Amino acid sequence: MQSAASASAPAAPPDTDANLLTPIGYQNSSCGYCHNKSGSLSYYASVTSLSPEFYQSLIDRGFRRSGKLLYKPDQKNSCCPQYTIRLDSELFHASKDQRQALNRFNKYVLGEKYTKEAARLYPLSRDQAKKRNTDFDLVERVHEGERAGLKTPPEPEHALKITLEPDKFTEEKYVLFENYQRNVHNEPPSRISKGGFRNFLCSSPLTRGKKTVDGKERKLGSYHQCYRIDGKLIAIGVLDLLPQTVSAVYFMYHESVNQFSFGKLGALREIALAKEENYRWWYAGFYIHSCAKMRYKGDYSPQYMLDPESYAWDPLDAELKKKLDQRKYVSLSRERTGKALTDDTTSVMKTDVAMDDDSEEDGDPPVPDPDTPLFSRNMPGILTKEQLLEVDLDHINLRIRGQEAQTCDLMGWDGGHVEDTASMKGIIGDLVSAIGPQLATQMTVSFG
Repeated sequence: MQSAASASAPAAPPDTDANLLTPIGYQNSSCGYCHNKSGSLSYYASVTSLSPEFYQSLIDRGFRRSGKLLYKPDQKNSCCPQYTIRLDSELFHASKDQRQALNRFNKYVLGEKYTKEAARLYPLSRDQAKKRNTDFDLVERVHEGERAGLKTPPEPEHALKITLEPDKFTEEKYVLFENYQRNVHNEPPSRISKGGFRNFLCSSPLTRGKKTVDGKERKLGSYHQCYRIDGKLIAIGVLDLLPQTVSAVYFMYHESVNQFSFGKLGALREIALAKEENYRWWYAGFYIHSCAKMRYKGDYSPQYMLDPESYAWDPLDAELKKKLDQRKYVSLSRERTGKALTDDTTSVMKTDVAMDDDSEEDGDPPVPDPDTPLFSRNMPGILTKEQLLEVDLDHINLRIRGQEAQTCDLMGWDGGHVEDTASMKGIIGDLVSAIGPQLATQMTVSFG
């Protein structure tokens, strides 16, 4: 296990203007995995802007963003618990099928004629040839087919160009998105729109910039990693680049390259980026062990899973996966301290359940009571009432209709209670319960 202290990001600078959050609250929604109509439970907030440092700390507390919506899943009470996972790019070893996928794609791009002629014109030394046959250098291999790095003549069969571009909307990108959603994701045309694409993948709240670490400049913010073959855009990896993280937001590819296992190629390219540019960690998004379509994320190793209670990182190894097979909610820190698990968290999970979109399981959880504060919901990783009352809630920064203030300036603030979810103190108390006391000093809560 990695300790929370050694694994966490450095504290974000207290630039509260960079972190504008509006609390939404604890809500349920339809589960996109098992189709339980109300079984997915999360705490939500909308964001106007986020610094990469602040968001790094948020994802290390189990948050994730979708466009400008932040959410923290309730793993203990949801039908399909979503766990944060990450991979150490420095220790990554590609599996046989991952290596084969990358080699097969490079072979297609270069072509047989180029490969043979280049081997004759630019022969490897004996040591170089031996090293290539015995060692798989991921960073070297992902760049192998790129036109810019090739020795010429001869010319490769195809020109491959991969670029990191700002996450801006273009018609070229939307055409690819529409093709992927319709032909690969099987979305009906009525559910695919330019507005949805803009909101989901082209309107990140992260501030974009650069940071020099160990003498090397590192990009921060949201980017589109664009793959072009012979000038045609054929894939995009949507990425959040954070101080110590390449966070995968979404990946799409054109149906014409479906045979090249582009999901694997995209993951390998992103892991290589994390290693090459010294971000180190690759976050593949949430991991849902009970969802068969999510199991592929565990094929990249070594992976670590964020403990939902202690926020320490535990190896996502065979032992942990066995525990996830046996029960939907797992917190190794809870087990280490000997705390008893409740009956509803020890039940054996039904995995790979196939259901129609309009199906509904018996026993869907009821709509959450809006009068229950977050600290009373049995949601893991949330401040207790006692911990919340130790936080200086009177001096949380506010922005109300463009005016700066602090919570203590609000009329009626002193008379409010954190138990009253309809009061400003209760609303802000829930937000602080979710993000923690340190980040609470680095944000501005925005209303109007």
